[in-house]
Amino acid sequence: MKLTILSTSDTHGFVLPTNYVKRDQDLPFSLAKAKTVLDAQKAAAEGPVVTIENGDWLQGSPLAYYVAKISKQPDQLTRLYNEVGYDAGIIGNHEFNYGSDYLRQALKTLTYPTINANITENGQPAFGAPYQLIERSGVKIAILGLTTNYIPHWEAPAHIAGLAFQDVVATAKHYVPLLRQQADVVIVAYHGGFERNLQTGQPTEPLTGENVGYALTQVPGIDALVTGHQHRQLAGLVNGVPITQPGYRGEAIGKITLDLNQTASGYQVTASKAVLVKTGGSIASPTILQSAADLNQTVETWLDQPLAHVEGDMRIQAPFVARVHEVPYIEFIQKVQMASTDTDISGTALFNNEGRGFGETIDMRDVVTNYIYPNTLAVLRLTGADLKAALEQCAEYFSLDADGKLTVTPRFERPKPQHYNYDMYQGIDYTLDIHQPVGSRVTRLLYHGAPVQPTQTYDVAVNQYRAAGGGNFKMFGPDKVIRENQKDMTELIADYLQEHPLIKATADQNFNVLPSM
Repeated sequence: MKLTILSTSDTHGFVLPTNYVKRDQDLPFSLAKAKTVLDAQKAAAEGPVVTIENGDWLQGSPLAYYVAKISKQPDQLTRLYNEVGYDAGIIGNHEFNYGSDYLRQALKTLTYPTINANITENGQPAFGAPYQLIERSGVKIAILGLTTNYIPHWEAPAHIAGLAFQDVVATAKHYVPLLRQQADVVIVAYHGGFERNLQTGQPTEPLTGENVGYALTQVPGIDALVTGHQHRQLAGLVNGVPITQPGYRGEAIGKITLDLNQTASGYQVTASKAVLVKTGGSIASPTILQSAADLNQTVETWLDQPLAHVEGDMRIQAPFVARVHEVPYIEFIQKVQMASTDTDISGTALFNNEGRGFGETIDMRDVVTNYIYPNTLAVLRLTGADLKAALEQCAEYFSLDADGKLTVTPRFERPKPQHYNYDMYQGIDYTLDIHQPVGSRVTRLLYHGAPVQPTQTYDVAVNQYRAAGGGNFKMFGPDKVIRENQKDMTELIADYLQEHPLIKATADQNFNVLPSM
């Protein structure tokens, strides 16, 4: 007998094949296309099938943002996920972005069970059962739900108040032996990724505990491991365990096939295979399209609301260049952050390479497709030494190629793009010289025209993720936060534009990166 395990992960509310940059798109991803592929795989399967939603579904798309912040009716989104036919779902880190109350409200409207074993409240699993037991064609199947326990390093404390995030590997070691006594097959659904090279076992990132997929494959008794979080496309055998990670926004589904032999005591796994099935060339599910049609039209109309006009050019022509030479769009975001926090130093990132800045008219579509995260703001009180250390870490984003030209350091692009971990600052003047060794690249650092002093303190506005030390900025942390603005950055940008209906495109070029391009 063959058991097929199908999964999606990190769909981020992209239920339709669009990123909402413009209307009427048919891009190579979406929950709707994933459903078409899932349905086809189920129909073609030679034996029983289990389908898992692997987390990060509640936040990410403009549609999901509209549901959370404007309509405030999570069932508008969850009913679309209910259409897919999942047997179980788990919780991703981004499920907490709108607060645990909103998450709980959303979970109540799902028709499939959500499982999680390592997020606890008062010593008990906080969101449903720790695992799900299913019987298909006489095969007893256990699914254990786990979520990266690194969430407190990023999330606003108010969003996770009262919750404890237990060690993922320790939790697996506790539950897997118990599940082996109850089931023929044990599946771990983990919203987290891999910390090591899948072939060599060598670390591929700092071993902070954010990702422990490789370590999970070394826990005895796991027959299949479904992963996510890193937005990578992975499938194969790791330490003999079949694993999948199906990318981002429903661009692929994970498929694990287990060969089972019946014995006197039940079924035993004799062979396994893992592959990804791309969804991009598929037709979007008519069921999802029809169910989402009215909501999507409402969202598209909302996105087209004009907010302000631009005098000059705030478009981003080349993302890499925009990280080397300040562009008006980045300076604008800095101005919003400083105005919203009453500071005169601000740090922000160009989060990915899809944002295109602002044209002559700015509407909500421009705002939510450029500033893609539901960040709030925090003000850090930093020493000059802290500030310089942060800039040194940002300077690691750049390297020199064989010809001595500026390029992106590979680890910021592979295995997962991390452009969001390179910040640019406003309110200080600085130079990053990439000719110099790592740790000695800040060759100029001024505040109001005077050198930044190591022991002097400076108030700096950044997003909550960075303020908490997200991205392994160890010079930051909750203990250095002196105040916060709890409004979502998208709302702050919209408010600022309504107060300033005519925006001048300016960039004072307060920083430069050497060698110049």
